[in-house]
Amino acid sequence: MSLVDRRIVLGVTGGIAAYKVVQLARNLSLVGALVDVVMTEEATKFVTPLTFGALTHRPVYTDMWQLSEGTDIGHVTIGDRADLIIIAPATANTLARLAMGMSDDMLTTTVLASRAPILLAPAMNVNMWANAATQANVATLQSRGVQIIPPTAGRMAEPMVGVGRLAEIDQIEAEIRLALGKKFGVLAGKRLVISAGGTHEAIDPVRFIGNRSSGAMGFGLAAAARDAGADVRLIIGAASATPPLGTQHIYAESAAAMQAAIEHAIEQGCDMLIMAAAVADYRPVSVADNKIKKTEQGDQSLSLQLTHTTDILASLKERTGFVKIGFAAETHDLEQYAQAKLTRKGLDAIVANDARTALGASDNAVTVFSRDGQRWNFARQAKTELAQQLIALFSSFLRR
Repeated sequence: MSLVDRRIVLGVTGGIAAYKVVQLARNLSLVGALVDVVMTEEATKFVTPLTFGALTHRPVYTDMWQLSEGTDIGHVTIGDRADLIIIAPATANTLARLAMGMSDDMLTTTVLASRAPILLAPAMNVNMWANAATQANVATLQSRGVQIIPPTAGRMAEPMVGVGRLAEIDQIEAEIRLALGKKFGVLAGKRLVISAGGTHEAIDPVRFIGNRSSGAMGFGLAAAARDAGADVRLIIGAASATPPLGTQHIYAESAAAMQAAIEHAIEQGCDMLIMAAAVADYRPVSVADNKIKKTEQGDQSLSLQLTHTTDILASLKERTGFVKIGFAAETHDLEQYAQAKLTRKGLDAIVANDARTALGASDNAVTVFSRDGQRWNFARQAKTELAQQLIALFSSFLRR
């Protein structure tokens, strides 16, 4: 789901981590969100309003009596029209005041005047976070539907290590996208299982049979599904790309492990399975217990006996109650092989692409075939952009 013209209130409170949130404001603004920054007086001692204003190209609110547009009352207007409120960093003091329902400054009053989803990203001293009073305030806020993005462990501003650091900006942005997707997205309330990457089929403890899949296409699909509001279980094989935040990661190195992980995820509830992983077709019949040594004399060749792995999608042919999307990576006769797999495996649709230009690349061109005879062609483009278009198409299958 696009963030263009989504109204996001970014509350900034008085903690040293306020400097990190400048990047969040910039990231959201660059993708088209309308970011209204509301700062407490204490926050302005760490970062100036000018910094946020220069990056968002919008007014920054610091004063309870500040008007937003013309004669609009600031805290009422921006709170009422907000699509989402995120407060980062949220100090211990802010958590306490929100838990008590106080409205004594621009930020707390804006929160009370809004019906939008509220996300809080706490950041504070280790002992302050662990304090029973802080934890009670967090529990109170969560009971009211406020989402907490937990602080992480690490070195603090003071010479101390522990839990209390602001969550990484990428994590906060992912949670914002997920929250907006659950409110506005076409996949809100849906559970998707998506596989990504290749598999490694062991020869010995060191070597394996694998392929060039980076996982980028599957990860792009998972990110796009997350942004559309889906609860995404991402089954990850061997991959070099970075999996998206805001999705549940389940690692499965081999074809057998991936099959088990997918079956388990389906049992937990699944509206759609997207099998984007490049699963090995063959595996060694036996795996050596120790590293196979190179011989110095005699025959220098090594023979491996291979057997078929289980075709995961074919094994699910008789399973119903969810949409099944497959991928076909071929080097020739692409449409013929894709159509045959579509029928043989009982799929709702299949994505056909050229394995020679798709595996390991950052872009792709695909053709989608559905079981009712329709086809869609997607020109070569970045996999992240392609993934958004594919998810928009796949979501329509759920409404049929």
